Amino acid sequence: MRIQICAVGRLRSGPERQLLDTYAARIDAVGRGIGMTSLSLHEVEEKKALEGMALREREATLLLGAMPKGATLVALDERGKAEPSTEFAARLGQWRDQGTSDLCFLIGGADGFAPALRERADHLMALGPMTWPHMLVRVMLAEQIYRAITILSGHPYHRV
Repeated sequence: MRIQICAVGRLRSGPERQLLDTYAARIDAVGRGIGMTSLSLHEVEEKKALEGMALREREATLLLGAMPKGATLVALDERGKAEPSTEFAARLGQWRDQGTSDLCFLIGGADGFAPALRERADHLMALGPMTWPHMLVRVMLAEQIYRAITILSGHPYHRV
């Protein structure tokens, strides 16, 4: 199962980029043995000066265009479900076992997702009730994906 993060905005070089690259390499190394490979990041950005719903709808179009056709879609949304790492791991394992070939996590812009995109998602997920910088969310999500893969593979990274 290939895992992709599609996000609004651009992650510049710096500590967040280094951490994301580190987790992507770890995911590739550990995930390969359990059928989960290659965390990739696809970023989109609207250059026009749009606001409100027009901006959210344009970002939704760009995000949907960046994801693989037929991918299982997980939108990170404040109204989504925040779950423990072990439950998240079980969910990833279930998608893998059901034959999901592409899993795509969406990170929206500062104004959130257009309602149609939120409804299109197969799952709404939250990283908790706090608000996080969108660039840091990429890293936090990558770490949780790595943690989930280590849980599924029996690796000692995650300790209960």
